Amino acid sequence: MSTFQPRKLLRVTSQKSGVSPRIIKKIFLLWTLVLVITGLAACQPASPTPLTPSPTSPPPPTLTLVPMAILINGSGITQAEFEAELTRFQSAQSALGNTISLEEATQWVADDLTNQMLLEQGAQSAGFTVDDVMLQTRIDNLVAQLGSVQALTTWQEGHGYTDESLRQSLRRQIAAAWMRDQIISAVPSTSEQVHVQQILLYNSDKAQAAWNELNAGADFATLAAEYDPVTKGELGWFPRNYLPDVEIEEAAFALQPGQYSNVIETLAGYSILMVLEREPDHILSPDALLTLQTLALENWLEDKRQNSTIKLTP
Repeated sequence: MSTFQPRKLLRVTSQKSGVSPRIIKKIFLLWTLVLVITGLAACQPASPTPLTPSPTSPPPPTLTLVPMAILINGSGITQAEFEAELTRFQSAQSALGNTISLEEATQWVADDLTNQMLLEQGAQSAGFTVDDVMLQTRIDNLVAQLGSVQALTTWQEGHGYTDESLRQSLRRQIAAAWMRDQIISAVPSTSEQVHVQQILLYNSDKAQAAWNELNAGADFATLAAEYDPVTKGELGWFPRNYLPDVEIEEAAFALQPGQYSNVIETLAGYSILMVLEREPDHILSPDALLTLQTLALENWLEDKRQNSTIKLTP
């Protein structure tokens, strides 16, 4: 946000004369002496024109600065708006029976509003504008959900919104949702994936014994069903950046169909993997697609945070 600086006023304090008063005085004395000697009449030299001071200009008006809680690339959330949002969040958590400290609530609200603003600015950069028709449609939907205009007014007052703050919040949410949808829709519905089966044990010695059996020629599927009769070790298809265990994912994508891994230690235990199939363009499951979309959104926001000027003062 640029700081308002009043224009410097130029005050005329004097008028420039062709001859300085000191020179004029000397000339006057010399001319008087000549008149006395010669007896000639002479006129007095004209006195310098007196200086007229310029009228005093009134001081410029003083701007009243609105306290800001968040500033991102020159745009911001006022302290009043932030505090109202914090109160709404705390009330919602209390209604759900959740206990959350003021510090945690403040951090959550600051992160959420920052993400909304970054998405809103991304939408603006992409040429998206929330016009009055779009905003009114959202308000009409709220009226329909609550049952009447009066019900919306009551809800608005109960949640600490003014007409202006509600409209501003809705504009930001609409723009942020539009940008979010652009990001997640760019994630393809297919990806390179592997179909994996595993033998999972909770003892390193047993895991090593199972691996030795595989090396001796034991059938992987038979061993997997022996150690896990319910799932038979089936992990299904998955893409990169999907599993919580990075070690499992890296080991799986390092294998070709029919190959099995060494014993892999993770937080879940000790695993031996076998890749059953591998495809470069397999359709993502709904859960895998959602995971990759969430990751894409997180990466987008992190990139914007790293390349934005953000100031938090709550």
